[in-house]
Amino acid sequence: MRGFLLRRLLYMIPTLFLVSITTFIIIQLPPGDYLDALAADMGEAGVENTAVMEALRQQYGLGQPMYVQYFKWMKGILLEGNFGISFEKNVPVNDLIWDRLAWTFGISILTLMFIWFTALPIGIYSAVRKYSVGDYVATFFGFLGLAIPNFLLALVMMYVAFKYFGQSVGGLVSPEYLNQPWSWAKFVDLLQHIWMPIFVVGTSGAAALIRIMRANLLDELYRPYVVTARAKGMSEFQLLLRYPVRVALNPFISTIGWILPTLVSGEIIVAVVMNLPTTGPLLLRALLVQDMYLAGSMILIVSVLTVIGTLISDLLLAWVDPRIRYQ
Repeated sequence: MRGFLLRRLLYMIPTLFLVSITTFIIIQLPPGDYLDALAADMGEAGVENTAVMEALRQQYGLGQPMYVQYFKWMKGILLEGNFGISFEKNVPVNDLIWDRLAWTFGISILTLMFIWFTALPIGIYSAVRKYSVGDYVATFFGFLGLAIPNFLLALVMMYVAFKYFGQSVGGLVSPEYLNQPWSWAKFVDLLQHIWMPIFVVGTSGAAALIRIMRANLLDELYRPYVVTARAKGMSEFQLLLRYPVRVALNPFISTIGWILPTLVSGEIIVAVVMNLPTTGPLLLRALLVQDMYLAGSMILIVSVLTVIGTLISDLLLAWVDPRIRYQ
């Protein structure tokens, strides 16, 4: 296991290096750059200042070749922990992303817990009571959760919350608490708001895992080892949790690799609709205006999450399932 962990950590270095190159190239693919977009906006406003534009171009190194800009960016990240400057806001990227990233991680972790705590018992029930009324109900809501776009569900829930319950919608706290220091009242208000984005973002993931858990558990329930354990007089509940459920849990564990980055990047539209202070709206704006250091840094962070999540999944699978061993 130690050798496997060491190899995977070593593999992460070239993987992230290639990801960073690809990210930077993709950000640079659209014609022009941020200053070209800024010049267009200034032209529409009837303002032209060639000297200022040239000074900004030299300051940010936008007149240099792409590889020079890339190595300058990576040098700042690796040696100084500096992700560069946001062109649009003219502040360090570090000052923009960490606060929003904290909110994003918090919502993502809570959403992941919601997905697991919802999908696991419902998936087990659907498999054990297959073709029952409860199974059909779970299947119906599972397909419904997969079919409804998250942003549409967000709009419907916001309308219902405002129309029938008088709750302020948009953001994670009510307007009167936006610039206030943390207090017990603000924390309670946060709890009254945060459940909605968690439910909206986690609905499709929970629906998918319910179907996966049901299918995998059905494959295990009638295996010979289950029949043998039942014939030896083991209680049905103990048998279920000790053998087939433990094997069927593998898909849950393996989803860490893709659920974490998906939750971080996939909530962009939901965050825009619900006005959440997460990385989604910030990334969308950075892509629209070609703020390459800001957009590239956020995409790189999502890529790092993917690699780390995959590593965690593999290690947990080896720990949970004794059939899996890495030599």
